[in-house]
Amino acid sequence: MIHASGVPGLIIAAPRSGAGKTTVTLGLLRALRRRGQSVQPFKCGPDYIDPAFHEVAAGRPSYNLDSWAMGAGLIATLAATASIDADISVAEGVMGLFDGAAARGQSGSGTTADLASHLGWPVVLVLDVTGQTETAAAVALGCVRYRDDIDVAGVILNRVASARHLALIAPAFEQIKLPVFGAILRDEGIALPERHLGLVQAREIAAIDAHLDRLADVVDAAVDIDAIRRSARSAKVLPPRDDRQSIESTHHLPPPGQRIALAQDRAFSFMYPHLVGQWRHTGAEIIPFSPLADEAPDATADAVWLPGGYPELHAGTLASADRFRAGLRTLAARSVPIHGECGGYMVLGRGIEDADGVRHEMTGLLGLETSFARRKLHLGYRRARLQQNCSLGAEGAEVFGHEYHYASTVSIHGDSLVDCRDASGASVPEQGIRNGSTTGTFFHVIDGAAAA
Repeated sequence: MIHASGVPGLIIAAPRSGAGKTTVTLGLLRALRRRGQSVQPFKCGPDYIDPAFHEVAAGRPSYNLDSWAMGAGLIATLAATASIDADISVAEGVMGLFDGAAARGQSGSGTTADLASHLGWPVVLVLDVTGQTETAAAVALGCVRYRDDIDVAGVILNRVASARHLALIAPAFEQIKLPVFGAILRDEGIALPERHLGLVQAREIAAIDAHLDRLADVVDAAVDIDAIRRSARSAKVLPPRDDRQSIESTHHLPPPGQRIALAQDRAFSFMYPHLVGQWRHTGAEIIPFSPLADEAPDATADAVWLPGGYPELHAGTLASADRFRAGLRTLAARSVPIHGECGGYMVLGRGIEDADGVRHEMTGLLGLETSFARRKLHLGYRRARLQQNCSLGAEGAEVFGHEYHYASTVSIHGDSLVDCRDASGASVPEQGIRNGSTTGTFFHVIDGAAAA
């Protein structure tokens, strides 16, 4: 039985990207953990980088909750099952509070506000008050009143210049009767390093724990954490009663096999934990292996999955990983299903040209050539109907996912795998390809559509 109704939750949001949501969330997660709280992190939307930092800060895996790509039942189930033994749940929002897709997906448009409305968790707004005084309160009041189905519990003022600056801001919040949970002074030293896909991965920062402790020190000193803790509320929706029933009935992506060889290392780290959890709940065995360590996928596997990541940063190592390449080819010759997403898709291709223009030979299982020397952003939700039976499901099934990369397609040869559309329903170039039992897509799959 799931007894998650008593676990209080809240959402850290902001009026825009870059206001400091991630910094505040990480500091709060670590500060709560240091107080002896078991805190369950979540991330609104399709993101891999932030949840990896959440996990280090909180000591628990962070789960994505995405109203565009996920059905309402899956969101409720993940929120409940992940928090089952936690004291509090903390979700980090995406972009601005009301920013999302142009059209509705499975249960919303992917906005932080949709998630807050669905779960009933209150919102704590992080406001970057750089260059503002009373206007900050006007922005906050607009967020409070824009939708009547969400509750803004209060605000955290970020990048405050001085005590005098705070004194000019605070009276306006008293006037609109919106609690100020704290004020964090401007400090460029607490920023996390970034790269073209966002923050550098958590495991790449040698002193990550020291940095997170510093963030916790800042948040602990500047924010009333007890008041924030008291503002949290239990989710207003609950999944079906039985744990196994709830997971299996709300998730519509079957495992690609019963013994799944899953690539897991610095080059293949972008894997949604709810997918792995679903596969395990349906009885599948997950067998990790490291292509960077030149490990071949398990010879007895009946499916292979290569997640996304940063293969372009390790292209030379992957090009010389002979055991890995030979193992894949042996399984492909036996018609074992092999699927790659984004970075994994590119590794299944013929070659990757890195940012310096150097081409590295890949596995050659798919007729795809990609280049990072010709950067082009590909970003957005993807709604794809399967044209053939494959690791993603049966022909005709619909899956929801997200594409985010800077690689350009130099050439592509193979059978089209999906009919792919963006959030507005417009066709996109990404159609994936298939060669025998090997398939790949640039989009990362998140959930499947419920049967009609």
